[in-house]
Amino acid sequence: MAATRSARKRPPVRQIAEDRRQALIEAAISSLKRHGHEGLSVRRIAEQAGVSIGLINHHFPNKNALIAEAYRYFNNRLIGGITEAVARAPASPRARLSAFFEASFSPPNLDPDVLTVWIVFWSMQRHSKEIQAVHRETRGGHVELVRDMLADLAKESGGSKLKLRLRAIGLNAMLDGLWLEWCLDPEDFRPAEAVALCESWVDKLSESA
Repeated sequence: MAATRSARKRPPVRQIAEDRRQALIEAAISSLKRHGHEGLSVRRIAEQAGVSIGLINHHFPNKNALIAEAYRYFNNRLIGGITEAVARAPASPRARLSAFFEASFSPPNLDPDVLTVWIVFWSMQRHSKEIQAVHRETRGGHVELVRDMLADLAKESGGSKLKLRLRAIGLNAMLDGLWLEWCLDPEDFRPAEAVALCESWVDKLSESA
């Protein structure tokens, strides 16, 4: 009888499979943080997860599929923190943009290990269809978020909505450039200075609208 009750308390097989799959995704990210490109090795990922290589093959059709899912999860985790900060900000478009900038230049984004992982993902993007698909999906969502915030700002100030997509791309390029420069040399400038540069860019944009 006790054995029957114990069996009933076990998680469903599907839940166990999803948990193991998620653990492998997180192990892949940890492997990339520790070893860079060498962390792409299925053997290293298996060692990081404490499982056999066979278990990875059971949950993913190939290594690229695992890395693509790691890319998606890694991006969503970082962007999720930024979007949550935007959601907590006051309702005004300008305040939401300020919250976006502050979160973009705050942990966990400001971490050299994060750059290490992105470099591996970016290096695979040209040759992996799986990575290309995830990159288009995630990058498009990021540009759309910025474009929507700029559109709200333009609407509030009565400015033109023309070329919002290009402005969103330009602002994202500025954010990416500042973030990359900081990760390469944190002594070059303070995160607060990066935020101030982004704020100034938006102010100039509003003045010219």
